[in-house]
Amino acid sequence: MGVDRRITALLPMILAACSMAPDYHPPETTAPATFKEVAGWTAAQPMDAAPRGAWWEAFGDPVLDDLEARAEKASPTLAAALARYDQASAAARVEASDLIPTISAGADASRRRVSGNRFQGNGNAVTYNDYVVGGSLDYELDLWGRIRNSVTAARADAQASEADLASARLSLQALVADAYARLRGLDAQAALLRQSVEAFDRAYSLTATRRKGGIASGMDVNRARTTLSNARAQISAVANERAATEHEIAALIGAMASDFSIAPQDSLPQMPTIPAGTPSELLQRRPDIAAAERRIYAANARIGVAKAAYFPSLTLGLTGGWETTRGDLISSPNSFWGLGPLSALVTLFDGGRRNAQVKMSRAEYDELAAAYRETVLGAFRQAEDAIAANRHLATQSVDQRDAAQAAERTSKIAYSRYRDGASDYLEVVTAQTDALEAQRAFLAVETDRMRASIALVKAMGGTTSGA
Repeated sequence: MGVDRRITALLPMILAACSMAPDYHPPETTAPATFKEVAGWTAAQPMDAAPRGAWWEAFGDPVLDDLEARAEKASPTLAAALARYDQASAAARVEASDLIPTISAGADASRRRVSGNRFQGNGNAVTYNDYVVGGSLDYELDLWGRIRNSVTAARADAQASEADLASARLSLQALVADAYARLRGLDAQAALLRQSVEAFDRAYSLTATRRKGGIASGMDVNRARTTLSNARAQISAVANERAATEHEIAALIGAMASDFSIAPQDSLPQMPTIPAGTPSELLQRRPDIAAAERRIYAANARIGVAKAAYFPSLTLGLTGGWETTRGDLISSPNSFWGLGPLSALVTLFDGGRRNAQVKMSRAEYDELAAAYRETVLGAFRQAEDAIAANRHLATQSVDQRDAAQAAERTSKIAYSRYRDGASDYLEVVTAQTDALEAQRAFLAVETDRMRASIALVKAMGGTTSGA
């Protein structure tokens, strides 16, 4: 009955347990109805739990699909992010373990001899065996929410780490796709240069033949030779850049550059259509925004942990077991138990330590709130940049294609006129150089369009599986 009365006396204190953490309100960010760089508006639906999907499959390139799959399995960057998430999850479980009592068990066996000259020993020494089997329970009564707020903060940190993992995965996917787009752009340029070298070589051969016949001058031959050699030199420059890009992809997917290669491909992958979405979708989908918000929530809970230090900490102990000096340890009525101690500890003077800790936790909250706003502003800037790039590059591509086609027609006309003796070779050289540069510029724009599409996917936090 005594034990029951003690537990009953503790119940009001336990039920009165409270939290010192301030009421949490998620940061309010007003998103515009639509992006400035795109026309139209579509109502957003909650998408924070939607899968990002294999968005790169929109390019229709099996090589890219394979590279993305290999990066998912072997990238050291992603493995490190996963390890950080595992650490945060384990830390949350460590904090949560304080919510339940700590139970321990033990056993002890000893042989003792007690002096006969001890108090009330009657001059007779005693030798006996002592056997003890028992356990104990210790539990901190979380009256002020210190443990609960610590658990809340740790779980929020784990959620932030999970969002960091999603962000690292999306960044890795985008890096692989971007490097692959650059690689295919270089392949297309190399193919163009090889075709140009063949055309320039024919022009050089024609000029050399005409020089032998006394029709062309040595200056014409040297001009043709210069144009041909420049094109050949550019092939080597592109090959060098391609090799470096291929090595970059190898590092991204966790492969050794010495054992890794991608077969050249003369044409660029198909240009996908990436929906821009809406600003509200951006706030819902970006994993870095989610991570920043969770860290604010964790900081808010840590304010409660710091404030709880002003109040006493209460710990309840419980012990029990069996003890005997004979062999019948459990069968005989040799049990013992003890409830307590119920200990309370409060710091009366600490030189301002607790005040400083509360101020530190509030300052951390303010810092993370500012970081959240910075993350949101950066996300909108990246989205607007990507949308603008996609829109302007599409227009630029049309004009650059027209310029390349016109320059190619001019080159053919100039070559025909020179072959027929209607113009000098300077006209041919100028037309050929302009055509090559216009065609290379068009390929560069098409490569930039692919990269801009990838940047838009990353800026929007990925695309859904149905996109």
